[in-house]
Amino acid sequence: MTTNDGVSGARMAGEERRLQILRVAVSLFSNRGFRGTTTKEIAQAAGVSEAMVFRHFATKEELYAAILDHKACRGGESFEPEKMAAEGINCKDDRAVFEALALGALEHHEHDPEFQRLLLHSALEKHELAQMFFDQFVRRVYEFLGGYIRQRQHEGAFIDIDPAIVVRCFIGMVMHHSLNNNLWDPQRRLLDISNEEAARHFTTILLKGITTPSSNSKKVKPV
Repeated sequence: MTTNDGVSGARMAGEERRLQILRVAVSLFSNRGFRGTTTKEIAQAAGVSEAMVFRHFATKEELYAAILDHKACRGGESFEPEKMAAEGINCKDDRAVFEALALGALEHHEHDPEFQRLLLHSALEKHELAQMFFDQFVRRVYEFLGGYIRQRQHEGAFIDIDPAIVVRCFIGMVMHHSLNNNLWDPQRRLLDISNEEAARHFTTILLKGITTPSSNSKKVKPV
């Protein structure tokens, strides 16, 4: 019994240490970029030896993959559009679908601006993490939301337009607003509204542009 408890404690300590290294790595990468951060600096900031970093992550590439998996896929702070929009999709409530996704994205980036900066660094440096994120997350959002838009088009609710264009317009509004709030205008001098208000307004603008006049879907009410 004592041995098992000891092993369990050691395993938990190891998992906590791994998570600590991940968090430190995200913070350093998001501020200095990938080229400007070494594993030695990660080790120093985490208060461990460089050997300890490599014990948990054999290569920097393995560390990058772990960051993406933790922050974008299975981590406790993950963004899961399918779950966020599930209720609206089941009811075919277009406003509920887009508002839920917009609000979820805005809240996610507001609570985790480091990951947003990390993704920008990876794109600017043409780092492999950018492509990994695109393949595992962005493409999935396009396919998921595009599929819903295509279904509503077949039902006569939306006008005939490439679903990918609609998805890009929608994401463009949400992400530009998020980038302004987190990077360019954190004091919100140009536009100071809540995430709920932003999600509602962006959804109204989108639906007014794609909803057919004769649609039986819920009417888009002016805000």
